[in-house]
Amino acid sequence: MIDKVITADEAVAGVKDGMTIMIGGFLGTGSPEILMDALVRKGVKHLTVIANDGGLDVGQPANGPGKTPRGVGKLLVGHQVDHIIASHLGVNPKLNEQFAEGTLTYTLVPQGTLAEKIRAASYGLGGVLTPTGLGTPMETEKDELGRDKMTIEIDGKRFLLERPLHADYAFCRASVCDRFGNFMSAKATKNYNYVMAGAADHVVVATEKLVEIGEVDPDTFDVAGVLVDDVVEGEPKWQI
Repeated sequence: MIDKVITADEAVAGVKDGMTIMIGGFLGTGSPEILMDALVRKGVKHLTVIANDGGLDVGQPANGPGKTPRGVGKLLVGHQVDHIIASHLGVNPKLNEQFAEGTLTYTLVPQGTLAEKIRAASYGLGGVLTPTGLGTPMETEKDELGRDKMTIEIDGKRFLLERPLHADYAFCRASVCDRFGNFMSAKATKNYNYVMAGAADHVVVATEKLVEIGEVDPDTFDVAGVLVDDVVEGEPKWQI
């Protein structure tokens, strides 16, 4: 079996300016914080980020006073993001500040649709059909890549065709992971981490607990290591 464990800085070494990256998490819960820190150190710019939201800023109620930003919020501090594709942007004030300044743009996607677009890329599907957005600007606006939306009628019902969302890198967080990359995420930290593993050219998992291959029952894991390229240990203990 292949040992995929490397350092956080090694894991982000291939990220270049202008790339598209996926980041697991929901308002910081389940985000791979040590990988965000490594991206900040690297100073990569002009990123397109696919995530549920913009993470948390310093001192927000969910984050707590005196704490550092969390999740995508760490990248916003240094203006490393040019465009974000997300479902919820109303929590981190830096998003709207940078939008008002003209340094950041965003594409809003309904949360379930966002998850299914990512899943479609992970599973090699051509897209997903959903009624969500019919009769609203979602039906007529162009998608995140500037393409016209398509509608399809099946058995007399209309659906929007939502195309897959793929990235250059996916950064995920695990509660337990072995050296081959088999991993599981506990409780609420699952969120996008499972669907993003497989939806990018390069998948990196930051884990709270690293185990040896064969050390734990294989049924411990929900995601197979064949989808994971690199493993980084030392992820901080999960905090709400």
